[in-house]
Amino acid sequence: MSAKVTSSDKIEDLFPETPVRKIITPVERLMKVETTGGIVLIIMTLAALVWANLSPETYHHFWHLPFSMTIGGWTGAGDLHWFINDALMTIFFFNIGLEVKGEMTYGELHDPKAASLPIIAAAGGMLFPALIYLLLCPHGEHSAAHGWGVPTATDIAFVVGCMAILGKKVPHALRVMILTLAIADDIGAILVIAIGYPSGDGINFVALGTGFALLVLINVLFRIGVRNLLHGVIGVAVWAFFVKSGVHPTIAGVLLGLSVPAKPVLAKGRLAHFAGSLGGALSGEAKDRNEQYEVFQQLKRGARESISMQERFFKPLVPWVNFFIMPLFALSNAGVEIKLGGVEIPVMGAVAIALILGKPIGIFLFSLLSVKIGISKKPSYPWKVLWGGGMLAGIGFTMALFVAGLAFDVGDRQDSAKLGILLGSFCAAILGTIYMNIVSKPHDAPEEPKNEAT
Repeated sequence: MSAKVTSSDKIEDLFPETPVRKIITPVERLMKVETTGGIVLIIMTLAALVWANLSPETYHHFWHLPFSMTIGGWTGAGDLHWFINDALMTIFFFNIGLEVKGEMTYGELHDPKAASLPIIAAAGGMLFPALIYLLLCPHGEHSAAHGWGVPTATDIAFVVGCMAILGKKVPHALRVMILTLAIADDIGAILVIAIGYPSGDGINFVALGTGFALLVLINVLFRIGVRNLLHGVIGVAVWAFFVKSGVHPTIAGVLLGLSVPAKPVLAKGRLAHFAGSLGGALSGEAKDRNEQYEVFQQLKRGARESISMQERFFKPLVPWVNFFIMPLFALSNAGVEIKLGGVEIPVMGAVAIALILGKPIGIFLFSLLSVKIGISKKPSYPWKVLWGGGMLAGIGFTMALFVAGLAFDVGDRQDSAKLGILLGSFCAAILGTIYMNIVSKPHDAPEEPKNEAT
């Protein structure tokens, strides 16, 4: 009688012990701990702040070193900062899109009423910070009211880091809700930039339309059963057209992630039935090595197609996102030079208060209202826990810094807005983390969904 294989069994346990495995195994275990990624992110943020204030010239010079990418006849020229924010962070948003797609197919967002909650909450989380800012910085001569868009965005990377530090204190449903809210928030921030802070160049609608046409092509190819590297080539082209269009290319990452199928080709049980019919060929008793090779190749393909493409992309990308892309992003973006001279207290205070109070108030009130009037489904976690999620959403770092650069010319007012972003985001992270530790009980991770092919 053969031994029963359980979920705790690993194929690596059958491999011979080698010196390399003795080194790699502990590192792999450490990387699988959720809080490790958040700790690395915080370390990189502090390192960026120290570097930018001890030697601002070298910090800015390094991240503005020239960098260019050429794809066919298209060339994207920029610097290291551009490459990280517009290229590497697209991979981060692609992974977020994959996670949301999985939840839409099998998880918390499968119910349309549950899916509507984070979108409506995101609207409240943008409206209330803008109103609080305008209340504290009203219109008038030499008014700072033009900065109303600064505190409207949530920084998804740092929120993910804080939730990783909290670990099981964050319910899975709340994590998905905040991730979806942050994506909707970023899309809203793009609209804020386009409407409230238009650039001289504007949006290239031909390039944007081409990018969306290629997205449609990718979805059609998936539907007719094409599953190969062609999708990757088209995906890179989508990113390039979004860059050319003037719309932030991280939106392309989200849309590409949402396009990936979340259902496997093979239904559950099919592979086990096939493997059970192989008999001696699978146990290594087959005398014909070509036959044995073909059997194992078929098993390899069957194992691959028993897992959805969404899972095959998402899980391997997680360590790259947590330990390379997000820390590099923090190191290149968090280096704000703190200068106290010439600080405009109303601007700094308005931005900070809008992030700390406006975000949780707007998210909580709009969520409560949407549930009460029947648009959205009541979340599975308590309302007090949702308030904590709203506090964490007050971390408005990268997009807020970007909007501050558009809203104000270089000078004391822009520096004041950036200091307000630092102060508000730091307080939101600390207060939100402390609050969640107090009010939320540890939650077990959800069971893996039982995928079935259509």
